[in-house]
Amino acid sequence: MSTQTGPALDTPSRGHAFVAGPKGLPLLGNLPQFGKNPLAFFELLRGRGDMVRWRFGRNRCVFISDPDCIGELLTETERTFDQPALGVAFRAVLGNGLIVARGRDWRRKRSLVQPSVRPKQVKSYAATMASSAVELADAWSDGQRVDIKREMAALTQKIAVRTIFGVDTPADSEAMGRAMDVAQLEIGKEFAGIGALLPDWVPTPGRARIKKAAAVIDSEVGRVVARHRDGETERPDLLSRLLTAVDESGERLSDEEIRDETVTLYIGGHETTSSTLVWAWYLLSRNPRVRAALTEELDRVLGDREPGFEDYAQLTYAQAVVKETLRLYPTIWLITGVAKEGARLGGQPIEEGTRVWSSQWSTHRDARWFPEPEEFRPERWDPEDGDEIHEYAWFPFGGGPRVCLGTRFAMVESVLILAVLARRFELDVEPGVIEPVPSLTLQPDRDVLATVRAR
Repeated sequence: MSTQTGPALDTPSRGHAFVAGPKGLPLLGNLPQFGKNPLAFFELLRGRGDMVRWRFGRNRCVFISDPDCIGELLTETERTFDQPALGVAFRAVLGNGLIVARGRDWRRKRSLVQPSVRPKQVKSYAATMASSAVELADAWSDGQRVDIKREMAALTQKIAVRTIFGVDTPADSEAMGRAMDVAQLEIGKEFAGIGALLPDWVPTPGRARIKKAAAVIDSEVGRVVARHRDGETERPDLLSRLLTAVDESGERLSDEEIRDETVTLYIGGHETTSSTLVWAWYLLSRNPRVRAALTEELDRVLGDREPGFEDYAQLTYAQAVVKETLRLYPTIWLITGVAKEGARLGGQPIEEGTRVWSSQWSTHRDARWFPEPEEFRPERWDPEDGDEIHEYAWFPFGGGPRVCLGTRFAMVESVLILAVLARRFELDVEPGVIEPVPSLTLQPDRDVLATVRAR
């Protein structure tokens, strides 16, 4: 499914040379076209060439599609490219967490957060991931009609609450979930609309809604943090590890920093995985051959038992299904950086202050890197007979020094949930095309209704 709506040039400029993008409007630049449909706009720019100039309001921008340049942008972040200033909505939710922080502050926080999501720790969370999925599977019945978007959100919320907070109180996940739903919507609206150009001090209804949602998030996280600080026994959850982590000078994260990193981990462990699973079920329902290949692997590897962490490495086709889902519907659909003095891409100098954009959505659907890019074909990722994937042609978790720390967590969680549920059931999604909506993550444009079929 392609969202491209504008014509590409007959002879797009490929390689490391700048070309002009669509003509914009005074003051607004290309913002109206971008805001109407960011995904289609990025595909339009990709059709123009590999390094395309455009304007976001008055801001000078370059959109890059060549994987070599994308790799340079990702690996040079923190040296010759900086994190951009993000909008009011984004900052209200994520504060100055690891995704937002820069320079020395970013390096310090990364060193404190990273031990909590190392492979050894992810292994310890796998049992919670699988058991939570089993609880959902036990609640489903043959012929039941479900909203997959709601079911996957509830499941990944439960896993996030259990692994991050170490609690299992419904109020925790429900309140956080409602607030995060508002945050998703408002971040998307601000980012693609006129709010992206308004000064921080300008009040808008959307900013009022995001502040209210952020207050709920602050309250819920603060309550759980206080409960952990008052506890006398050591807990194995992520929050407890953050509370006890110390930097090189022996300092711990402040309460505000704990809040910011907890929310960052929550989004990474819940929002992104939930969205990935929804798109996976949608694609599996539309591709019976792939669904049959997946169930064959699950029957062969697991038989009549539930999966555990030790099975992850053997579930290579399930991993490929997740990777191919992330290719077609990358939950993180945009990466940007701001050029510092001396920045270069593809050998070309980038003027200081220029904002450089790249899009997983656009690059992942480029036929140069993925033959038949619109097809859902997990066999691309076969470790022996798959396609040769160009480095940085697939980057759903970013890359370079700021690669997502939760990559392993997200992959293991997605594969184990898929394995638990697909071993017992097939989900027949109702007919009709579901379009992606770019907000904080790439979300379906409507409820995803399906009928549960027992295998």
